[in-house]
Amino acid sequence: MQKPLLIIIGGPTGSGKTDLSIRLAQELSCSIISADSRQVFRELAIGSAAPEPEQLALVKHYLIGSKSITEPFNAGMFEQESLKLLDQFFTDNPVQIVCGGTGLYIDALLNGLDQFPDIDPLIRDELNTQLQVEGLESLQAELKIKDPIYYDQIDQQNPQRLIRALEIIRSTGQLYSSLRKNTKTERAFDSIYLATDLPREELYSNIEKRTDSMLAKGWIKETELLLPYRHLNSLQTVGYKELFRFLDGELKLEDAIELIKQNTRRYAKRQVTWLRNKAQVNWVHPQTDAKELITIYLSNKLT
Repeated sequence: MQKPLLIIIGGPTGSGKTDLSIRLAQELSCSIISADSRQVFRELAIGSAAPEPEQLALVKHYLIGSKSITEPFNAGMFEQESLKLLDQFFTDNPVQIVCGGTGLYIDALLNGLDQFPDIDPLIRDELNTQLQVEGLESLQAELKIKDPIYYDQIDQQNPQRLIRALEIIRSTGQLYSSLRKNTKTERAFDSIYLATDLPREELYSNIEKRTDSMLAKGWIKETELLLPYRHLNSLQTVGYKELFRFLDGELKLEDAIELIKQNTRRYAKRQVTWLRNKAQVNWVHPQTDAKELITIYLSNKLT
């Protein structure tokens, strides 16, 4: 190989990314860097569906449970930490794997991030207060009016993406979409993007079974311990938001569970749509044999 090769394993939540990445890493004798914006936080082990200890024991994983929810972590930090790890790993093995469903993190690693001006923390605080008091719909409505181009491009259910765009707009007076360079940063490695693909009925069934399993493992107790931190961005996510409403007495448990399943299905659908719009993604069944994947997609890149 002229350059090291980075294998990206993405796909919607509940589609079997973890098991596939482990089998492939075992076959290639490499490690796995997690590109999951929630699994990085150790306090969210159950609610983020982090790999089980027995899975982690099969292959060395990085950036899983490596941070506390009280520590900042974002796409730029992920980019820098992952690049440092890959510099080390490629010296021993020219093939490495990144696995996760956070598209912004993967884009940052593959293409680099736009550089924006520093933002007054007061503006961010104002937007976070707006989120808490007026809800997500308030941020969505503001961004749709101020920057409809970017509004149509992003996950509109992601408060971090909404707040990031609005804080730039309020601070600079310019459209967030107009400040994005949309040019790729050259990397010292080649990459191939694989995404796990399942029929919708099977994917939704997996999501429902996994939700039940997470609850059986103590997800409600985990959420109770996080009540003092519910204002943090890391907890503005599917699952915890619904369980907080249950703990507040706003929802019955069965209603909260059904809402979690429904919102997770919607999230998975948005992930699939986002990936379908990427020309370089190769869709694969998660149960595909690792040797077969190497033969079909990687053999010409490993020579």
